[in-house]
Amino acid sequence: MQKEDAIRVTGAREKNLKGVDVTIPKKRITVFAGVSGSGKSALVFDTIAAESQRQLNETYSSFIRNRLPQYGQPEVDAIEHLPAVIVMNQKRIGGNARSTVGTVTDIYALLRLLFSRFGSPFVGYSDVFSFNNPQGMCPECEGLGKSKTVNIHRLIDREKSLNEGAILFPTFRPGDFRWKRYVSTGLFDNDKKLKDYTDDEMDTLLFKNGFKPTHPTKEWPPTAIYEGVVPRIKRTFLNKDSRDAARYKEAIDRVMTEDICPFCRGGRLNPHVLACRINGKNIADCATIHVSELIRFIRTIREPEAQTVTEAIEKRLAYLQMVGLGYLTLNRETSSLSGGESQRIKMVRQLGSSLSDLLYIFDEPSIGLHPHDVHTINRLLLQLRDKGNTVLIVEHDPDVIEIADHIVEMGPYAGTRGGNVVFEGSLQRLMSADTLTAECLKRKPAFKSEVRKPTGWLALEHAALNNLRDISVRIPTGAMTVVTGVAGSGKSTLIRQVLPRHYPDAILIDQGGIGASNRSNLATYMDIFDSIRNLFAKENGVSSSLFSFNSQGACPHCKGLGTIYTDFAFMDTVASVCEACRGMRYTQQVLSYRFRGKSIGDILAMTVEEALHFFHEEDVGSSLQKMKEVGIGYLSLGQPLSTLSGGELQRLKLAAELEGSGTLYVLDEPTTGLHMSDVGVLIRLMNRLVERGATLIVIEHNLHVICQADWMIDLGPGAGDEGGTVMFEGIPKDSIHCDASLTGTYVRKAVLGVQ
Repeated sequence: MQKEDAIRVTGAREKNLKGVDVTIPKKRITVFAGVSGSGKSALVFDTIAAESQRQLNETYSSFIRNRLPQYGQPEVDAIEHLPAVIVMNQKRIGGNARSTVGTVTDIYALLRLLFSRFGSPFVGYSDVFSFNNPQGMCPECEGLGKSKTVNIHRLIDREKSLNEGAILFPTFRPGDFRWKRYVSTGLFDNDKKLKDYTDDEMDTLLFKNGFKPTHPTKEWPPTAIYEGVVPRIKRTFLNKDSRDAARYKEAIDRVMTEDICPFCRGGRLNPHVLACRINGKNIADCATIHVSELIRFIRTIREPEAQTVTEAIEKRLAYLQMVGLGYLTLNRETSSLSGGESQRIKMVRQLGSSLSDLLYIFDEPSIGLHPHDVHTINRLLLQLRDKGNTVLIVEHDPDVIEIADHIVEMGPYAGTRGGNVVFEGSLQRLMSADTLTAECLKRKPAFKSEVRKPTGWLALEHAALNNLRDISVRIPTGAMTVVTGVAGSGKSTLIRQVLPRHYPDAILIDQGGIGASNRSNLATYMDIFDSIRNLFAKENGVSSSLFSFNSQGACPHCKGLGTIYTDFAFMDTVASVCEACRGMRYTQQVLSYRFRGKSIGDILAMTVEEALHFFHEEDVGSSLQKMKEVGIGYLSLGQPLSTLSGGELQRLKLAAELEGSGTLYVLDEPTTGLHMSDVGVLIRLMNRLVERGATLIVIEHNLHVICQADWMIDLGPGAGDEGGTVMFEGIPKDSIHCDASLTGTYVRKAVLGVQ
């Protein structure tokens, strides 16, 4: 291999990497394998991707760089022959309510063009079909498709008077300046409870507008016009130009109810624009049907002049279907997409590109995908390679590892016990190597020797929400049930929406954020930090509050964050380790106190596994053991929760519930981000929950987990309108005889090695 035919990394020391040297062939697919925390992401994202993006960004002016992500120089001696990189990570696309699947893929822009040219009657050019254009948007909801209304029951307390604080909203409470506008009108008895108001008085307080009070008190501004509480809140806090909306977001969310706009019925556009149709559908209709159905509709448009546009629309829609997103609608807000969905949307945007000699980096593209859809993703990855690009994939799924031209395994374990290259070479060579990944690839899924007998049944009857087709299923209690099917088949609707309505005690352990600040970490979440602080306090004869980085012991320079954020005005804010405490968060005095030779800063820097060896105390050790058991032993105690992946967050929540008192648990794809060697550990943990008497429901694609369940419910056959039907219900072993079950087909292939 010639020098320029490979990316050569020398001396990579980012995070836990131990001076890694690696050679990556260009124009090939290289998969990076290894347990969670072994250094895969540190090498691929924090070193290779970061350096490529940093060098590319430096070619632009400071004005342009200000609008680009900022990348520090990674800890590495050298990287040679590095192409320009396009990163396909699982970071959610985000965006506001105006950013949709249709806008981010440019499909909606093509639909606007189609309707402006071939819709009837003609209502204007493509701009008027934009819900972001004042000429086209619905005047009621301003193009959002949803309108907010004030929930009066949450806004006022009828048992109180104005003087007692009957208006339950900031700045309307006694003494606040907006409250004074009502008690000084002379219109109300300020000591009269609202429940005793006449209908006219209540209407005046809440809704009337635009007049001067006849007998106001001297505090009333002489030129002021009266405005009821509801219109004042709408004008002040719901106006798109409001400066107070973000400040009072929590209060607004509490008193507001969001519903589909009654004026446009969610179509986002005004009646004039919605009157324009093609074959009976307007553009809003096209945005609200599933991608798979929209493809069929576009094919009904046969005007020869429209062929160029319809072919472009159909091509992009087909890409969405190819990556397993046929169940999405174009009006789906991008902020509601999962990390896996976001990554596949980004992939769709690249498939039509004619650029080559690029470096594409993917972060577990199999996440959230049924084995059937993984094979489709593989074809797209191969297409990118065959166009002359280099493809790097961080992945655990055996089906993705199998398409690699080259494999790099990091390890051998996680955290400080990882950070080395333990294997480089082909799949064939890996299969004869002595590594964790090789060992797991050789291990086939196996059915349980004996499934549990149900202690009872949970019935869900005639479920017809979203795409569910009036289905009825039974879930055994005292057992582990796995719910399977392709993405969009209706699994989440059935288990995350229908089930809680009938069984509200269900505890959902998903990958959603915990809603904590950057001051929350593993130690605080698992309630062991107070115990640790007390140990330091007792050992040193001082107050435990000294050892809180939110209290008197915090470094005054960084206020206990360990990081300094510097605002460079027209350039991006830069985060740097606090020089005063060297990232330790505490004052030098606090850091001088020791417990078994370690400072409180040293403790927070320890990984869970290191802390397990350090602490002998039962109340600390038991929580640490739970975190190790769920596969996050490589994380440090002080790591902010805001930096954890969805899979890591889910496993942290699971650790907190291991000894809980719940009786019905739902896990949503708990194997996300887990190496194959950790899946067995997770299965043992799930069995522990059931053996404790709990009922466990797991939404999952992993074949090892499916085979180890006591009961299986398979939905399908496809996604969106093609799903929502029960394809199989019973013991997993029996699914291999069900030809209608797509999951059963893959189970049969994995266990028996036959199609």
